[in-house]
Amino acid sequence: MKDINQPFDRRLLRQRRDRAAAQQAEHGFLFAEAAARLVDRLGDVRRKFPLALDLGAHDGPLRRAMESQGAGQIGRLVETDLSAAMLRRGKGPAVVADEEALPFAAGSFDLVLSCCSLHWVNDLPGSLAQIRTVLKPDGLFLAVMLGGETLIELRQAWLAAESDVAGGVSPRVAPFADLQTAAGLLQRAGFALPVADLDRIDVTYGDPLTLMRELRGMGESNVMHERRRRPTGRDTLQAAAACYQELFAREDGRLPATFELLFLTGWAPGDSQPKALRPGSAMARLADALGTMERPTGDPADPRKRS
Repeated sequence: MKDINQPFDRRLLRQRRDRAAAQQAEHGFLFAEAAARLVDRLGDVRRKFPLALDLGAHDGPLRRAMESQGAGQIGRLVETDLSAAMLRRGKGPAVVADEEALPFAAGSFDLVLSCCSLHWVNDLPGSLAQIRTVLKPDGLFLAVMLGGETLIELRQAWLAAESDVAGGVSPRVAPFADLQTAAGLLQRAGFALPVADLDRIDVTYGDPLTLMRELRGMGESNVMHERRRRPTGRDTLQAAAACYQELFAREDGRLPATFELLFLTGWAPGDSQPKALRPGSAMARLADALGTMERPTGDPADPRKRS
């Protein structure tokens, strides 16, 4: 019986990250760019973080971005990933850990970062709740994950090709979250001052097969449980490449690939954070602030009362 709440094969994800670890220097451009943008946003927060967690660290793009950008806000960074092979290519304290089952005590970290890893989590609300728990009061969560428009071109090309050649379709590109959903999940997980926004990275390739090899090199190829298990036939692959070319080729012949980045920001609740006042607790009248005369709602001069 299929579990609709477990769309991703996390064991397969670990295996593919293990295989991709040695190729990250060649194919990890997406993680490097996303990490640089995440560190830029961290720089807008005027605070020091003695102990931080990099959740889903891959081979260390966040650490490298901090070093190259001179980010000195973090005292000590602990890296985690599903893949031990990925962590061996980084440096500093590291723990093999699953984003769905964090092995840390409540209130352990001042900051939790995550770069391009949470989109493969089956129970994202549960993982966000665990992240909030391992943060100290008033600790910061800052993450970037792939959003719903990621690889929209590849998704449409496969859909058209499999419909024509294979007589049916199978999931080829993961159903990533959209901006509104991500914002709602932050609130649901109990974060204070939640913010979600998006950015895009547009890349071009000479042909679709180069893009597919790039995804394998990143460790980002399809790990959905409902993926087609038998090898893709040559005719289907050629049809997908032709559809991609026909639907999306630019004037120079190159093919675009969209990567949508969702940025998530939230704070663990803390006593020092601003809080809304109780209704009726205002110390000054609105009429005084506006320089107008206050009238009861039944007054004939009330503009809301129509004849």
